[in-house]
Amino acid sequence: MKPASRSSQDLSDGNGTTIAQIAVLAGVSVATVSKVVNGRADVAPDTRAAVETIIREHGYRQKKANRATLVELVLHELKGAYAMEIIKGVERVAVEHGLALVVSESEGRHTLGRNWIEAVIARRPTGVVAPVNVPTQSQQEQLHSRGIPIVLVDPMDEPDPALPSVAADSWGGGLAATRHLLRLGHRRIAAITGSSGSMPSRARLDGYRTALETAGIPVDPVLIREGDFHLRDGLAHGQELLRLPDPPTAVFAFNDAQAVGVYQAAHQLGLRIPEDLSVVGFDDLPTATWAIPALTTVHQPLRDMAATATRMLIDIAHGTTTPHRSMFATELITRASTAPPRG
Repeated sequence: MKPASRSSQDLSDGNGTTIAQIAVLAGVSVATVSKVVNGRADVAPDTRAAVETIIREHGYRQKKANRATLVELVLHELKGAYAMEIIKGVERVAVEHGLALVVSESEGRHTLGRNWIEAVIARRPTGVVAPVNVPTQSQQEQLHSRGIPIVLVDPMDEPDPALPSVAADSWGGGLAATRHLLRLGHRRIAAITGSSGSMPSRARLDGYRTALETAGIPVDPVLIREGDFHLRDGLAHGQELLRLPDPPTAVFAFNDAQAVGVYQAAHQLGLRIPEDLSVVGFDDLPTATWAIPALTTVHQPLRDMAATATRMLIDIAHGTTTPHRSMFATELITRASTAPPRG
């Protein structure tokens, strides 16, 4: 009985709840509760769910567990320049603190599955950095009960106010991009957004609308097309917009990938950028400078945002700061893809 007693003492919350007490309440063995707490896979799903419910209801929190010297990074998609900027930012700070980096992927899904949370609990990282994805309330509680902090970067959904996050001023970026086109003389300005469920996309759209309304330009719903931050959206919506009887003279794409898709649409229709069409993107990834002509875009400092999130995570894990939100400014980078409209 001594080993079980020692484990119960080491794994107690601030109110003295132990895994032995959790086991009694769930009607299972101490060993089973220990497996659930430590992310072991050899527990039946129904039993795991029952134990997690008891843990959540009783505010249990693992206190004296050893943490692996690693940072967990879960990406929406493990490809493209966006992911690489985030990885470089997290890795820079992790190396400074002698931590390894583990990268996983939600394979394009905006929700993190059960296998992901169980794997994280089993690895027992110092903490989790989560760009785009926002863990479910249940997953947040599971991490909290194990003493594993999480910091969001550029979250897709509005996070719980108590959840630490790092984001960029998407509203200000949308406002600056649209005002730039207005100053050049454009009045028919199209917008290719991200998904309607995306918080950054909604903020960029609000900035776009504010710029038009402030300038006395009516917002034309025909010129607003919903995409999903992929190149194919820029291509498809670009083709539709440029075939309108009264086409736009400028397009504001809500990320650089969609902007490149608009480039392709213009090329297919025999239009030149910026002589026949001005294009603005968002992100300022390396592809913006590789495009021909170089893309005018809104810079959001993804690498610095990821680094800041990692520092915040480490500080929270060490108890030297409390969870908070950090907002980075965005900046319009003017290049060769924008010019006054013809005539």
